[in-house]
Amino acid sequence: MGLTPTGRVFAAVVPPPEVVAALAHRLESVTLPGRPVPPANWHITLRFIGHVEEVAYERWLATMDQAPAPAPFDLALRGFGAFPRAARATVFWTGVESAGLPRLAAVVDDSAETAGLGQEERPFHPHLTLARVRPPADVRPLVESDDGWKARFTVAEYHVMAAVGSRYERYETFPL
Repeated sequence: MGLTPTGRVFAAVVPPPEVVAALAHRLESVTLPGRPVPPANWHITLRFIGHVEEVAYERWLATMDQAPAPAPFDLALRGFGAFPRAARATVFWTGVESAGLPRLAAVVDDSAETAGLGQEERPFHPHLTLARVRPPADVRPLVESDDGWKARFTVAEYHVMAAVGSRYERYETFPL
């Protein structure tokens, strides 16, 4: 176990470089709304923690280390969506299809709760954020423009990361 992150902490799956490159290529023909997230920061959040004290952080890591993680599983990125809704989007994302991801998110969430970091209040909605949109915008034409593009990969690990300024740093890696 390493240093305690000083930024906003979260657990996430990071797509492999070839999938990041394929998605970046796919987006070359799309005018993203708002402020695009750099491909180096693309990830799928399993659980957001926020700022965390060292003792709670170490307890969370130890709990995840002991938790029965699922076996590696397949995941696909496809389609577009928006939060809170496409007609007034503040977040524009690509969708995630995976039977294994909710199980992994539950392990991470249960570990956080056991470590005293509280329970996640929002339901798990897997996505990969492509852009933050301020002020909100209507992105329905993009969301409805599904051309069938899909990128698949096998999830064999997840990471504890932190937002440090405008970039994300990996602090821990947990293999499946």
